Amino acid sequence: MSLAEKEVEMLQQSSQKDKMLKRTLKSRHLTMISLGGAIGTGLFLGSGASISQGGPGGALLAYMIIGVMVYFVMTSLGELAAFMPTSGAFSTYGSKFIDPAFGFALGWTYWYSWAITLAVELTASSMVMQFWFPHTSSFLWSFLFLALIFLLNYLSVKGYGEGEYWFSIIKVAAVVIFIVIGLLMIVGIMGGQTIGFKNFTVGKAPFSGGLLGTFAIFLTAGFSFQGTEIVGVAAGESENPAKTVPKAINSIFWRILIFYVLAIFVVGLIIPYNNPNLLSDDIMVSPFTLVFKKAGVAFAAALMNAVILTAILSAGNSSLYACTRMLYAMAKEGQAPRIFAKLNKRGVPVAAMMVTTIIGMLTFLSSIFGNGMVYVWLMNAASITGFIFWLGISASHYRFRKAYLAQGYSLEKLPYRAKWYPFGPIFALVVGLLVTFGQDYQAFFSAKIDWGNVIAAYLGIPLFLCLLFGYKFIKKTKVVKLEECEFDFEYANKHD
Repeated sequence: MSLAEKEVEMLQQSSQKDKMLKRTLKSRHLTMISLGGAIGTGLFLGSGASISQGGPGGALLAYMIIGVMVYFVMTSLGELAAFMPTSGAFSTYGSKFIDPAFGFALGWTYWYSWAITLAVELTASSMVMQFWFPHTSSFLWSFLFLALIFLLNYLSVKGYGEGEYWFSIIKVAAVVIFIVIGLLMIVGIMGGQTIGFKNFTVGKAPFSGGLLGTFAIFLTAGFSFQGTEIVGVAAGESENPAKTVPKAINSIFWRILIFYVLAIFVVGLIIPYNNPNLLSDDIMVSPFTLVFKKAGVAFAAALMNAVILTAILSAGNSSLYACTRMLYAMAKEGQAPRIFAKLNKRGVPVAAMMVTTIIGMLTFLSSIFGNGMVYVWLMNAASITGFIFWLGISASHYRFRKAYLAQGYSLEKLPYRAKWYPFGPIFALVVGLLVTFGQDYQAFFSAKIDWGNVIAAYLGIPLFLCLLFGYKFIKKTKVVKLEECEFDFEYANKHD
């Protein structure tokens, strides 16, 4: 290599070194990303259908079981992310501690899931806006909200963090107010009558759907909780992951208890499971809206739709962020085109953001084929993939801990240790596998199988397997031996 060529290479390396992901997410950002990550349309809209399908008791049980699973997934992620913080971490952990092919498949499946979710949320946002502007084009609202989300992420990671911070505050406040008003209605202080527990005994309640009805709610509950893991993606851009990640993870148990279990408990007590409005196809008829109306709150529908819009924009904001960082992480590992690893001066992987935004434009199909059909199909296609990458996180953590001990390292070196290991990741793996393969069992017992819905429901499984075995065949990868797993102590040693 000539002297001139060496100088050019050194300049390029220096330029790339200056362009790094910025650790500008503060503790308050990470805390609100954690708190607001799971509060979205699944809670505000999907909880009504869950109560109708399985009864108030069935819905509570399903959300509690999935909530426990998600808690263990997050403690697993917390141990990994606090020790080895990296943006778009899931694919990296899968590659290091299981198999590079596993990391490749996990990363691309995660990107696919959130790219589709971006389209889902933008489709939903246009439907919500038609509550106020019924004769406007869904294309218009989808374009405007996509531009807003793109701008927040394009500015800097702090732009994403600030957007998510304020979106989350609105969502958290709405749920807290809802729970307080609901409890006041139950004891008779608001609403004009004491409701008590009578709706838990009406008809076949509390478990009107039986065991299978409760199991059928698992996928809905899983979709509702998707987004909790983004705190792990953001760990690589937080100021002090060793402290902020554990703090965010430790709040998850109480978040699940308060924001989901207690909220569904309140809805189940106030609205009978056989109320037809709980199964309404109109996205505007939220069980939260029904409760506020029953309490006599003025402008209940407009109020809740504003909150639902906030939740949708928050989910879209997180979708674009998660997709962008996952593409960036895979490109750094050589598992995606190198262009996606390029950063601008603000530390934003713009190329990765652009390709994800283009996929988000799938939402424009809603103006052609009708909002409801596109929304339901895209949601079904994205739902099952959430369980796949939760399984990936649990498996990666299980192997990480075994490799860590096999190589003689002390657990005292870990900034955060997952509670109840190995029960936690094993429990998450068992429940996740049951739901993944059994989530659309009803379709196979019907007189006429709707293959369109079946394919949409299980689409994530063959996608993941094709990516896994395709990469394994081409690259000839092998499962990483425990003694050969690599650990990055560079960051951990700074906080000993």
